[in-house]
Amino acid sequence: MESVPIECRYPQPGWVEQDAEEIWRSQLEAVLRVVARESGGARSIAAIGVTNQRETTIVWDRKTGKAVAPAIVWQCRRTAGYCNELAAGPAARMITEKTGLVIDAYFSASKIRWILENVPDARARARDGELLFGNVDTWLIWRLTNGAVHVTDYSNASRTMLMDLAAGEWEQGLLDTFGVPRAMLPKIVPSSFVVGVTAAEHLGVEIPIAGIAGDQQAALFGQACFRPGLSKNTYGTGCFALMHTGGRRPVSKNKLLATRAASTGGGAEFAVEGSIFIAGAAIQWLRDKLGIIASAAESGELAASVEETGGVYFVPAFVGLGAPHWDSNARGMLTGLTAATGRAEIARAALEGIAYQTRELVEAMEADSGETLKELRVDGGAAASDFLMQFQADILGKRIVRPADSETTALGAAYLAGLAVGFFKGLGELEQFWRAERIYEPVMPAGRREELFEGWKKAVARCRFQA
Repeated sequence: MESVPIECRYPQPGWVEQDAEEIWRSQLEAVLRVVARESGGARSIAAIGVTNQRETTIVWDRKTGKAVAPAIVWQCRRTAGYCNELAAGPAARMITEKTGLVIDAYFSASKIRWILENVPDARARARDGELLFGNVDTWLIWRLTNGAVHVTDYSNASRTMLMDLAAGEWEQGLLDTFGVPRAMLPKIVPSSFVVGVTAAEHLGVEIPIAGIAGDQQAALFGQACFRPGLSKNTYGTGCFALMHTGGRRPVSKNKLLATRAASTGGGAEFAVEGSIFIAGAAIQWLRDKLGIIASAAESGELAASVEETGGVYFVPAFVGLGAPHWDSNARGMLTGLTAATGRAEIARAALEGIAYQTRELVEAMEADSGETLKELRVDGGAAASDFLMQFQADILGKRIVRPADSETTALGAAYLAGLAVGFFKGLGELEQFWRAERIYEPVMPAGRREELFEGWKKAVARCRFQA
């Protein structure tokens, strides 16, 4: 496993950008490091799977390969005003029915529209086929193949707000609503499918690119959640809970999202998803902005050093609230501070806030599905925190299961690629690979659990109040 960090930039409050070239260079460097560790070099690699931050929007010049604007990151709220107007207008019902999504700045469509309206000549150039759009999966594959392949998969396309969720096709009514020319869109392909080969100049040899999935659908696949009712939660920069619903397209009554699950091409498969914008990013904020911890790992030790927060709640609504609230006007808040509040209480409140948000998602998922979750499989960087996982079990009142391999997003992409080239025989073989590393059982009394959660709901209500 290799990783190379990239910089997030915040040019205005609520805006989040990245450099598309830096994304490409960092990923190529990480791949080259992996190849250098293999005794057989690049020739020992059977296939490449690509998984990516979804919704992040890149528009680039077809001829030069240069992005015409910074990548607009999934967290960016610059189009929130437009989305609020759209949600109140006559097209709102059509958009939600066709896409399964809540109208929000989170998704790619309004980001594409913003670039086309704010970059000189971009709309005309896009209409003439000179500009291409892609989320990070499309961008990386286009660069790996030197522009020979312009594709995305169903899981990523379902997050653009431009695809008919049931049909799995770009929908003209949606394109017209957002003013996005069809000529700039990638071809939609299955998640497990050989789309092309890498240009030899990058890795020294041509390697099949055979798996594509958005990060959360890849994690669902990597957790071996192949059947309806199986669920996982990824604790990363944000927090994402998904429940597999099989071939049944979910219709949420609790502001969750219907999305395509990664599949092997045998037919459309779906999931219901709840998305939290800020989870692990809140811990990074404690480290980088407040300086009360030196590392993310220190947060759990600091939190465990006190018995409770002393009534402190931390709602990390830095860019608004995601599911099930979808409030772009909400802002982060620390409540319940007293003279006794110190570093440990704030660190504990930040970690507890991640768990409270997850409970909101799980309750909404259970209400939508009519099923009671027996356990929640977890992954992502913050899932390594024993403190957080135990508190998560306590506040949910459910078993938390951490797998032996917590890097399930990368694992899911590898599984999809391996299936496409015959490296793996089928889903049954993959299910046998999954095993638990640790199980957390709830120990908190039910009365205390509900008392704490009631306090959280009051804190959320305060951060949503706008004078």
